[in-house]
Amino acid sequence: MDLSQYSEIFLAESKEHLSTINAHLLEWELDREAKEPVGAIFRAMHTVKGMAATMGYQSTADLAHRSEDLLEAIRKSDEAPSDEILELLFEVSDTLEKLIDATVAGRDPEVDVPALISALTDAAGVSVPPESEPAQQRRESYMAMPSPVGPGCWVQVTLDTDCVLKGARALVIINRMRSMGEVHAIRPAPAMLEVEGFDGRFGFRIETAAGEETIEREVRFAGDVADVTIGAVGDQISPTTEAGARGRHIRVDLRRLDSLMDSIGELVTERDRLGKLARQRSDPELEEVSAKVSTLTATLQTEIVEARMTPVWQVFDRFPRMVRDLSRQLGKQVEFEMAGKDIELDRAILDEIGDPLVHLLRNAIDHGVESPAEREKAGKPPRARIILAAHAERATVAIRVSDDGRGIDRSKILKAAKQSGMLEEDVETLSDKMLMRVLSRPGFSMAGEVTDVSGRGVGIDVVATQLRALGGGLEVQSEHGIGTTFTLRLPVTLAIVRALTARIGEERYVMPVTHVAETLDLNTTAITEFDGRDGLMLREDIIPLVELRDLVGVSGEAPGNRPVIVLQIGERRSGLVVDALVGQQEIVVKSFDPPKGTLPIFSGATVMADGEPALILDAGGLV
Repeated sequence: MDLSQYSEIFLAESKEHLSTINAHLLEWELDREAKEPVGAIFRAMHTVKGMAATMGYQSTADLAHRSEDLLEAIRKSDEAPSDEILELLFEVSDTLEKLIDATVAGRDPEVDVPALISALTDAAGVSVPPESEPAQQRRESYMAMPSPVGPGCWVQVTLDTDCVLKGARALVIINRMRSMGEVHAIRPAPAMLEVEGFDGRFGFRIETAAGEETIEREVRFAGDVADVTIGAVGDQISPTTEAGARGRHIRVDLRRLDSLMDSIGELVTERDRLGKLARQRSDPELEEVSAKVSTLTATLQTEIVEARMTPVWQVFDRFPRMVRDLSRQLGKQVEFEMAGKDIELDRAILDEIGDPLVHLLRNAIDHGVESPAEREKAGKPPRARIILAAHAERATVAIRVSDDGRGIDRSKILKAAKQSGMLEEDVETLSDKMLMRVLSRPGFSMAGEVTDVSGRGVGIDVVATQLRALGGGLEVQSEHGIGTTFTLRLPVTLAIVRALTARIGEERYVMPVTHVAETLDLNTTAITEFDGRDGLMLREDIIPLVELRDLVGVSGEAPGNRPVIVLQIGERRSGLVVDALVGQQEIVVKSFDPPKGTLPIFSGATVMADGEPALILDAGGLV
């Protein structure tokens, strides 16, 4: 039986269990006397072993099995694990991840599994039994066994309530049973096992010469099995179970959601064209159809966006282990905290923020926080704190990487920026905004030495560029000797956003309303000077003005009455002066590679309702 169709399910579920193993290893390392972590690690390892064995990934199964032996020996001894034991288990977790990735991809994993198994065996103090028989030999042995059951029996299985992807586990068990004999009358039907509401109870008839004990052992070997009942063919699962398995949710391949999002994006464009045609022709019937299409499109758009939303913990959970390993490598003590793990982002955005966060965390550990001796000398506790937190803010999500380390020396940055020609000689201080612009210039670094980890500033330009491509931005706040916070501001979704359309001369530009605080008419009497540039008195504050006409190089006389779009990102605000406001509409965002030399004020492009293209303004480059 070819189980390759289940390889992606196996990969996804294995990643979940490996994440669990890493999390509990970190917990165990902090509290060596705790009993809960070893039990959780054992259960996760047991599940990985069972799934790997079912898929025929014998090296993975053997490594997980030997890890079980060590964990069981530790549980029985009631002794706290040594540093060497924990390092060995961390190495096992890393090796399992490499092994699983390579095996599923059909590549050579390039890991020394026998050496690791030998180390586990020595640590556990158990002997290694002979290698498992190949699958074909096991099938032959089943057929040779005497059977107290007869040619057919009914097998009813109940999975653990906390089993992840119950439907996938049930299908794997059924396919494992097919290696022992003919499987019939699966209840619920195989298609119903894919329904997310499936409660983990299923049954099937199997014709095999294997005994009940062998059948039960092979079923349980798949892992996460709470109960197995074997009886006569008439003892079938209740029909109500199949009905109860019908849930209101199903698993959908992400590629299908991507395709749906592309389609709804095109539908939004055509909806706007239809609305424009209906208004031009003044046809009541056509306007009624247009309104109905608009309502249905909006409903579809909302549902598809919601289906793509994914909690940030799916990215965050990889970082505690990375922080632990890197801090030990550098001889630093770091307490790592995470918050807001349930905040949701579009999956397409979530997939892109992993690398930027790695850059920032590595910078924080390598050059942000001090060594224990330096911290004690500065009157700080020897253990530094790094916090990774997500927050929902209006229609955006802010992800902050904060440390209580040495902070950024602005005077040193200012001096280096002047020497490199980035800043004029008369600049005396660096605001947070100016500091961010300097740090995000390609090639700028304040690292005292080149390391294989990072340098404060190395990678910041890459992070800023990646975030701009996502329609987001990067901010920095830092106090020398106190610490640094980098903030990633991201849209909740990428493909379709509501935007304000503005006109400069004959050209139209669009600005996502996410960062639009308000709009107002330009009052020339309220204009004043602010940091050497025009500013606008807005209530009791002065906000800098940005002339979009000047930025895009439009000549000619500006209109007399012009509006101002007040942009706000975090605490920063600016007023974008345009010739006219055209209105609001939903736009389909299309990413683009701007020509060399293009100002960093555009984040993408879109097609308007009349079929003409327009550039999307990036608030991060204007505030």
